Amino acid sequence: MTALLLVPQPSVSYGAAARIKDIVNIEGVRDNQLVGYGLVVGLNGTGDGLNNSPFTKQSLQAMLERLGVNTRGENMKTGNVAAVMVTANLPAFATQGSRLDVSVASLGDAKSLRGGTLLVTPLLGADGEVYAIAQGSVTINGFSAQGDAASIVSGVPTTGRISSGGLIEREIGFVLGAQRTLRLALRNPDLTTSRRVALAINDFIGIPCATPEDPATIRLNLPRNFNGNIVDLLTDIEQLIVETDLPAKIVIDENSGIIVMGKDVRVSTVAVAQSNLTVTIAENPTVVQPNPLSLGQTAVEPRTEINVDTAGSNLAMVPESVSLQELVDGLNALGIAPRDLIAILQAIKASGALQADIEVL
Repeated sequence: MTALLLVPQPSVSYGAAARIKDIVNIEGVRDNQLVGYGLVVGLNGTGDGLNNSPFTKQSLQAMLERLGVNTRGENMKTGNVAAVMVTANLPAFATQGSRLDVSVASLGDAKSLRGGTLLVTPLLGADGEVYAIAQGSVTINGFSAQGDAASIVSGVPTTGRISSGGLIEREIGFVLGAQRTLRLALRNPDLTTSRRVALAINDFIGIPCATPEDPATIRLNLPRNFNGNIVDLLTDIEQLIVETDLPAKIVIDENSGIIVMGKDVRVSTVAVAQSNLTVTIAENPTVVQPNPLSLGQTAVEPRTEINVDTAGSNLAMVPESVSLQELVDGLNALGIAPRDLIAILQAIKASGALQADIEVL
């Protein structure tokens, strides 16, 4: 198992170079989540049990009534219908009439959505307005099969997807080209990176039009003498290269034993003792026979052997590191397992010798 993931170091003292378009998000340019409730029909007996899923029965009756079929008071036993939740992401600047992919997930006790068709389903935004309509054949990757004495399930047969199954009915009212000012949001907030982005934009334009407001935000104003709108300005600056910077951090995943260290992690000189305590317990029961012609019975006498080994408990020195490579070499020289290395890093942090933040996933 890998103990440390070494992040390659660039030849300069800063972080990795990246384009502005790869490290910022533009205010107002984002997806919007849509959700809807619908029915999938045409299932081969793998749908919801109407007695166990009353919402499916109510939805089915309401749908049939809208189509002129009255089923109130009737005993419905169909197993070819399933109630589902339909979700989709409305892309930024999506126009009316465009199509989008939708995801379908069973809401009741349906066994599979294979072969089903989603009936027309309105998709609502967070404001309660209908922004798209979804309908179409559901495609699933999983399957289930069963016999009298055995069954098998692969993947998740109760979720599926409809490619281009959503039709956009309403557009988001945001005109980017009409904006005179907007904000750029750093995906990884940092004061140094925020200032470098603003300086790179101002140097390119020639006048101060970008201002860092906080570690995550850069205010961008459209210059008065700029030949174009805000879209032209964004197109010109998004290809600029900026050296990013991040705080020193160690990310630990205790479940898998993975440790990731940033380039700027530093540690003061410390001494570390790590004891490999091993406890071995062995059961060797002994059979005891009674004497001949006696009235005794054969018995089993338990015998337990316990061995404790504390090998490898010497004190080791981790020198003060000036680079990530030297820090990794010093920790690996201890010859310890990743799980123990996680505990050692946390102990070094508690002692104040580790100049980095530790984030445990």
